[in-house]
Amino acid sequence: MADQKVIYDLGANRGDNIPYYSKKADLVIAVEANPTLCKEIEARFAAEIAAERLRVENCVIVGEGAAAEVSFYLHKRHHVLGQFPRPDESVIGDYDELVLPAKSISEIVRTHGKPAYIKIDIEHSEEAVLTELFRGGVRPPYISAESHSIRVFALLAGMGEYRAFKLVEGETVAKDYKNASIQMSGGRESYSFPEHSAGPFGDDVAGEWMNADDLFEVLAERGMGWRDIHATTMVEPDPMARAEKSRLKRRHVRGWLKAKMR
Repeated sequence: MADQKVIYDLGANRGDNIPYYSKKADLVIAVEANPTLCKEIEARFAAEIAAERLRVENCVIVGEGAAAEVSFYLHKRHHVLGQFPRPDESVIGDYDELVLPAKSISEIVRTHGKPAYIKIDIEHSEEAVLTELFRGGVRPPYISAESHSIRVFALLAGMGEYRAFKLVEGETVAKDYKNASIQMSGGRESYSFPEHSAGPFGDDVAGEWMNADDLFEVLAERGMGWRDIHATTMVEPDPMARAEKSRLKRRHVRGWLKAKMR
């Protein structure tokens, strides 16, 4: 179906995002490298797969033109942890090396269709995926990526040309979005996001959309880490909002200085 709404869950893990994404899309593409986790998703969501509302891609996401199979490293004790880059020699003994199928994000999008939203949570690979998407002219209306590096923000705001942003805190998502109000085609409904899920996206994320300068200030204060940067092309932040915020901040600073000088 050419006009179907497609959501891409890159780094699907155990599939905890799928129930929410299935409410928001006609088709969910769950991409996960770990074969054990893919089998878990296929068993858990067999009905959605049979109804052709979910497709599972068991592959490592690599750059365009890379080999059809690559080495992937799974943690021996924490099987939900895995990565494509070879771990540091100091910890390589904690990992098993597997040879797995590999695909580029460009190939995956060409196969399944234009994205309405892409969630990127792929250990050590967010930057590479964003770069390839934007070089290929793919800029979904909604996108998110885990912010372990400031370069993720730089790519979204610069190369991606996104102007409106929100943040979702990974550590507290189950608490922050318990019985959250989410927008559905028939109105709003209550939904509780499980621990370790990516949480909501778009206007389901609490708070106002920030411009790039405001987001940069927030990241400078909080630091990088287990938090997702959400970006959209569907909202244009009010340029006056930042000016008003700066004015209030200056007033606050002046008041603080006066109090200290008394």
